Amino acid sequence: MSCKAAYATLLTTPAYLPGVLVLNECLHSVGSRYHLVAMVTPSLPAEARAVIAKRGIIIRDIDHLYPEEGTHKLTEHDSRFRDTWTKLRAFELVEYDRVVLLDADMIVKRNMDELLEMPLERDWIAAAHVCACNPRKIPHYPADWIPANCAHTAVTTPTSDPPTIDDTSPRPYTQLNSGTVVLNPSLSILQDIVHVISTSPAIPTYSFPDQDLLSDHFRGRWKPLSWRYNALKTLRNIHPSLWSDDEVRCLHYILHDKPWNSPRGTGGDSEEVNGWWWDLYEKLAQEMQEMDPEGWRLVDANVAHP
Repeated sequence: MSCKAAYATLLTTPAYLPGVLVLNECLHSVGSRYHLVAMVTPSLPAEARAVIAKRGIIIRDIDHLYPEEGTHKLTEHDSRFRDTWTKLRAFELVEYDRVVLLDADMIVKRNMDELLEMPLERDWIAAAHVCACNPRKIPHYPADWIPANCAHTAVTTPTSDPPTIDDTSPRPYTQLNSGTVVLNPSLSILQDIVHVISTSPAIPTYSFPDQDLLSDHFRGRWKPLSWRYNALKTLRNIHPSLWSDDEVRCLHYILHDKPWNSPRGTGGDSEEVNGWWWDLYEKLAQEMQEMDPEGWRLVDANVAHP
């Protein structure tokens, strides 16, 4: 496939600035042929915009995207998901033929440019399955989120394909994790999504805003990706038969405890994988402290230190 393509991520607050900069460095370090676009909302301060621009990240201004006030409520535990509706603005990046949307709490460990070049029908997306095991027994998660219904349970080796989805599959098999989404930008698709957000009676029921919407809107039109392209950090412990450190393309630091909020030595079960992020951050620090000390102070102010 020959096209104009890019990776994209959302940045609405300086709190995720360390994540975006590390993600960008990862793409360079693995030799990606494609650049990173930061979708930036008006809520991001000018000084944060300046920092990412100096790092060569392309800035794309977008507006926030929310349901009408009072339509959708999040628990305090999931308040971090408020801005995730806005991720769907990636469909308006029509200056590109193909976009791979990545969350800012990810690191790329191996080149995965093939996602920007893979065959994908115009009105389809590609993404990896959710992990529906709910190991922390979070009470408001769906009742059918149990290990037996998790698509990752059916993956027996690190290189096995994800399971197929058919009429007999458990409902969680039809749900994707939106940390990595391969999409073909389209204003008509975005218009359809905005209409759904504005009118669908399902919106108040969604536990995971953009993720549940994508799962429903593209039902029958999303191609399952290997876990390796959205390697949820929890899979390492929950699905050991699936996991291999060497097979990870893109690691996703899901849940609220991001690595930059957990100094070295305080990451608990995630200490080793958090260390991968910290290694990259410390390498970035050496460069930025010399080239952009003022910008570095802003970045580092959003990172927890002992």
